[in-house]
Amino acid sequence: MAHRVGMEVSIAVSHAVQMSRAEAIAAYPITPQTHIVEHLSTMVANGELDAEFVNVESEHSAMSTCIGMSATGARTYTATSSQGLALMNEILFIVSALRLPIVMTVANRALSGPLSIWNDHGDIMAARDIGWVQIFVENGQEAFDHSVMAFKIAENHNVLLPTIINLDGFILSHVVEAMEFPEQEMVDKFLPPYHPMFSLDPKNPVTMGAFAMPEVYTEVKMGHQMALTGAYEHILKVWKEWGDLTGRHYKPVEKYKTDGAKILLLTMGCLSEVAEVAVDEMRDAGLEVGLLKLRMWRPFPFADLRNAVGGAKHLIVIDRALSLGGAAPPVLAEVRSAFYAMRGRPQTSSFVIGLGGRDVAPGDFKKIVAQAQEEAQQKPTEEYHIYGVRG
Repeated sequence: MAHRVGMEVSIAVSHAVQMSRAEAIAAYPITPQTHIVEHLSTMVANGELDAEFVNVESEHSAMSTCIGMSATGARTYTATSSQGLALMNEILFIVSALRLPIVMTVANRALSGPLSIWNDHGDIMAARDIGWVQIFVENGQEAFDHSVMAFKIAENHNVLLPTIINLDGFILSHVVEAMEFPEQEMVDKFLPPYHPMFSLDPKNPVTMGAFAMPEVYTEVKMGHQMALTGAYEHILKVWKEWGDLTGRHYKPVEKYKTDGAKILLLTMGCLSEVAEVAVDEMRDAGLEVGLLKLRMWRPFPFADLRNAVGGAKHLIVIDRALSLGGAAPPVLAEVRSAFYAMRGRPQTSSFVIGLGGRDVAPGDFKKIVAQAQEEAQQKPTEEYHIYGVRG
């Protein structure tokens, strides 16, 4: 049985961590993820969650502490955002290389400078190659569901990789939405206690994070690459199990009104719901437009994306971050690589939108489609457009 609640999404995430029976949490407050760990600290203090909560002096320390706790076999969680994720950067590579199943929520926020507390995807795109499983959600229910599923994915002995759940700062993290919470008994059945394959124990010493000579480093990194790409099938199994229990099924690439569509938008995060409204309005106006929502960012679902595009002729890729000095924004680069060797690949257009939290409305998506259609008749003169630049 499930019960329906209205709740701020950040608080819902903290309840997901509580119901997952996290045993160790280390965190440092940073807007807009603070409500998550703030509420978790209250739960621990009130005895509602049997866990160690460590207040640290920085995000670098938070992730370092998480490494120690996870290495001893504790189910470990943290959360961060923006500059906090950037400050963790040195340690993030170590976590995945050590194959420690830490779960982290990233409340996506623009990176400085200039200083901005608002939402875009610059923070996670700067950390796209850290070797973690990375998932994007678009609403509160998905944020709750994937927070629980992340522990099962990360702790699977065939995966053993840290996992990030990305949720858009403020425009998702701080809104109140209606959600369904499962009973604790169901979560316990879905997510049994964590039993590590290896852990630090004075009675049975093991080495973690050993020095690697050049003669073995390449092979170790190849193993890491194989582990991350191999996580794909196990992620799908976890999603299917959760879907069978709750009726909420997830796919690496979600399709919305793609039947017969000649033009497809591709989005990530909560702006996907804004794009749905635009697609509805364009369909009503007779335009053959559909929407693809990219949920799995790492490992990147190349085959799923190719299959989802189907017979569409034009794919409009929406990025929420720049690759400064590069030819293509991050998502566009991945999408183009997915279609590079494919005959009859769709034409791609690229738009960067919503940087630093700038508002994006359904009408903006309609303008983007119109501009992409117009330019499709000519030879493109730019690799991508930063939408809405004034002056």
